[in-house]
Amino acid sequence: MLPHAIRSCPGYLALALLLIVQPAAAIDVRALAAPDDAGAEAASPQAIAEYRLKLREYQEARAAFEAEAGAYWSSITEKRRGRNAKRREHLAISLDDYVLTQPPVYSGPKRPVNPEPEPEPEHPPRVHKAIPVVADLLQAASEHFQFTPQRPASEIEFKRAYARAAAAAGLTREQAVRVYSFETGGTGNYDVQSGIEHGGRRAISTAIGYNQLLTTNSVELIAEQGHEFVRDLTQRAAQLSGSQRQAMDRKIAVLKRMVALARSVPDEWAQHEKLADTPQGWAIHAMVLDIDVGPLLQTHKLLTSVIFARAKGYARPLTAAELEMMNLTGDGTGLDMVTMPQALRERVPTANFFQRSGYERNPVAIRHNTVAKLLDVTDSRMDSNSNLPGAKELAAAF
Repeated sequence: MLPHAIRSCPGYLALALLLIVQPAAAIDVRALAAPDDAGAEAASPQAIAEYRLKLREYQEARAAFEAEAGAYWSSITEKRRGRNAKRREHLAISLDDYVLTQPPVYSGPKRPVNPEPEPEPEHPPRVHKAIPVVADLLQAASEHFQFTPQRPASEIEFKRAYARAAAAAGLTREQAVRVYSFETGGTGNYDVQSGIEHGGRRAISTAIGYNQLLTTNSVELIAEQGHEFVRDLTQRAAQLSGSQRQAMDRKIAVLKRMVALARSVPDEWAQHEKLADTPQGWAIHAMVLDIDVGPLLQTHKLLTSVIFARAKGYARPLTAAELEMMNLTGDGTGLDMVTMPQALRERVPTANFFQRSGYERNPVAIRHNTVAKLLDVTDSRMDSNSNLPGAKELAAAF
């Protein structure tokens, strides 16, 4: 998908497995392989000639496909640039501003198997970066801010806090519950992390919570909305006394330091992403677990999309599926789909909103290959997951 567009999909990094290599002395691989190698017959000239013919046919077919695909995805890029230019000039977008054909699919011959042994390609060792999990975030918060987020006493306590924050910000129960249902499968807890749910054991991204915030989302929201969060907590502190007041004052002081850190870099997604990929950024992301700050972060993850749509002149309330498109793909790309009349949604391929590499890795977008179909399948999943226990509990919290 587009750079800066994918902020919660999931989509993304996987935790590396460390490969343990047996010592060379433990097994003599060459000795075991020698009898088989010795008995192997060399490929016949006829087999080699047939392979080379099939390889040439494959290469020609593949080259023709790549030329066709390259032209198609170039046209996608050009149409996108044209739409962006029209929006800057406040001009209407029409059907002609989209590519209306589906991406080409390779249907030629498969690459043949070489009957002659080929040398193993040399690969440099791959270096995988571990994805931080909740324990890492908490450790980073302790080390860099001497702070531990205040975790809720129960899941329902967090849901109630989120419902209050979402309702106060103007989000509807339907929007909040259905997006939660889609993002977490209808059963996720406030600290659920992408990949570590429904039996998963390895994080596949830093996305956490009801609306699956990435580390970069947390850094960006703290930078852009942090002063508002401080103001909210300050108002709450005024109603407290004793140890509760002291704890809230301490939290406000830490939040102010986090805001200063997040605002120390330019207000750009790429710069926020760099900061988010550091222990200090992890510490900021730990606030998504806090009973006071976490609901504000979760709420504003969706609210920024609502505000963006209004600022662009889209006055109609966003459906949950439309809001999810903006949540998943980024506000600009999502609004492109949201503002499209139904007649266009039925005809415009989803490929118009992707880069080629992202599209080819996205079976959902390929299978549901128009905007209408993609929104329909999103709605359908929301319908199903909204009947699950977590979603019902969140709905009751409003």
